[in-house]
Amino acid sequence: MSTEHVGDWAEGLAVLTGGLGHLFARPEPREVFADLIEGLLSDLGRKNGWTMAGRAGHATPHRIQKFLGEASWSADALLSEVQAYVARELGDPGATLVLDDTQVIKKGDKSVGVAHQHCGTTSDVRNCQVMVMLTYAAASGHTFFDRRLYLPQSWTGDRERCRAAGVPDEFAFATKPHLGLAMLEAAVAGGLPFSWVAADADYGKDPALRSWLQERKIRYVLAVPVTLPVQGPPGKPYLPKVSAAGDLLHYATAREKWERRSQGEGSKGQRSYDWTWFEVTLPGQMPTEGFAHQLLIRRSTEKKQLAGGRVDFEYAYFLIHAPAADPVTEAIVRAGVRWKIEENNELAKQITGLGQYQVRRWTSWHRHVTCAMLALAFLTVQRARHPDPDPESEADLPGQPAGLDPADEGKAQVTAGRSAVSR
Repeated sequence: MSTEHVGDWAEGLAVLTGGLGHLFARPEPREVFADLIEGLLSDLGRKNGWTMAGRAGHATPHRIQKFLGEASWSADALLSEVQAYVARELGDPGATLVLDDTQVIKKGDKSVGVAHQHCGTTSDVRNCQVMVMLTYAAASGHTFFDRRLYLPQSWTGDRERCRAAGVPDEFAFATKPHLGLAMLEAAVAGGLPFSWVAADADYGKDPALRSWLQERKIRYVLAVPVTLPVQGPPGKPYLPKVSAAGDLLHYATAREKWERRSQGEGSKGQRSYDWTWFEVTLPGQMPTEGFAHQLLIRRSTEKKQLAGGRVDFEYAYFLIHAPAADPVTEAIVRAGVRWKIEENNELAKQITGLGQYQVRRWTSWHRHVTCAMLALAFLTVQRARHPDPDPESEADLPGQPAGLDPADEGKAQVTAGRSAVSR
């Protein structure tokens, strides 16, 4: 990154935060907002109220805490600006929308939405908050586009607890796929350009989400559990009328039609797997006219030691909804794009303080997370404007950003981001 580009980043950040001043009625919150975004992009080891206040020259974190908790401004209005910025700078008809959730480990029971629940960060059950995120993955970059805080039934069933945390009374329980669907609905209503939707199995198994996508003729490749009920392939009367997706592995293995393909490059080289696919139908859920459902099975290239000490290939299952004439190889690429949201989760936590907040209430949570989203979007846009000169880092497929490993991409963004906001 040249000195000229670093200067462009610093100037670009000032223009970005200054252009959002209309969101705040008074000059003090405008100043604190600029300080906060700079702090989230800085090289501070921890990005909490005290560290960012010290960096900004504040004697205490009071001004930042007041800005996040009490000042008069709307997190949703800022979110709309973030979304407009992402659409304007990265908008791509070939983009992929990716749904996933991420967790922030917490102590106690006061932080809004906190509960003893599954934590993907540690792959166990522990006290944490869960946020459902929507990533926009375009040819020039990928960043968050929307967010929802998941409230377990232990919260929505206790209105006094919700009111104490500032949760509006109209918010009822919603599953994570339901929250994801709400974000997709908003993206489509807003005219965001994209061509595919990808998500993991927690979302792929949800029939309401699949139906909504099918009704709108939207292509998707969704990871699904091995228990997903399917029928097919057609013309195979010896197969059970309705099978679990995993049961069709026997058919796939017997016909031995596997193709080795890469889903992109990682730190250890190409992420290559063996793939097979065939048409299926879902009981009670037909594809859009002209579209077809296909079951895509991914197999590791080598046998691995699995749970219980068993040694075998590792499998994953994906449901494709796309025009019958579309090559399935495009869905394989899009299944790889799904990793981009995991990279965003990691980068946002490591770089822009996504999970390093010291707030407990509904309003302050949404304000902090939206500011962290803006900071990550700024980094993504700057990298799109000043790409790595290494031609190997350029994207070569629609909707497939550069094939960097999360750690490699994180280092590039950390270095550039810290330089851009240094004083």
